[in-house]
Amino acid sequence: MTKRTKSSQRWIERQKRDPYVKKAAERGLASRAHFKLAQLDARHSLLRPHMWVLELGAAPGGWTRYLAGRLSGGRLIAVDYRPMQVPPGAVYLGLDIYSDEFVGAVEAVLAERQLDLVLSDMSPNISGVRAADQAAAMGLIDLATESALRWLKPGGALVVKMFQGEGVDDWVKDMRRCFQKVQLAKPAASRAESREVYGIATGFTGTERSKGRVGGRSA
Repeated sequence: MTKRTKSSQRWIERQKRDPYVKKAAERGLASRAHFKLAQLDARHSLLRPHMWVLELGAAPGGWTRYLAGRLSGGRLIAVDYRPMQVPPGAVYLGLDIYSDEFVGAVEAVLAERQLDLVLSDMSPNISGVRAADQAAAMGLIDLATESALRWLKPGGALVVKMFQGEGVDDWVKDMRRCFQKVQLAKPAASRAESREVYGIATGFTGTERSKGRVGGRSA
């Protein structure tokens, strides 16, 4: 039997103590992430029936199941290269968001419609090198942001997972050019010791779409 490392043992012990992990298991949920989105939704009124929503990094489906239950009469597009169980009514695109097929696949589903909300719970594979991990995390945020600027309708919203550190303040500043309100939020289901927060930008103005740029990058 392979001996567990100290870090993996600490992770296991932390999981055992985590009340949201227990709640997720008791309710048959894909992950504890369900509670993070539920808390963000309750606080910021993110979801309502008939919305069209793009979820990036959907697997294993913790957010997907919650979203599907809140979007009566709407459409959920869930994107992840990893296989996952997809709730009825959701459209699953099993591809990498870095792939050349990503934009065309989403636009084929949209059929010239625009989105009400873009969500990303994506995070990079952690290397342990903080600067590199932060850069990778901000790269994923850039991709989610570019998707929002491309497909959001005026008044739409963007929610992205981020880790407090370099690049976050610049993202907030950039988003305030094209959204009416931008804030950082940490739901109770996020571990207190974690740098994880969520960037929430609401009231898309559409101004940056015409310029096609955000943060000095092409969108």
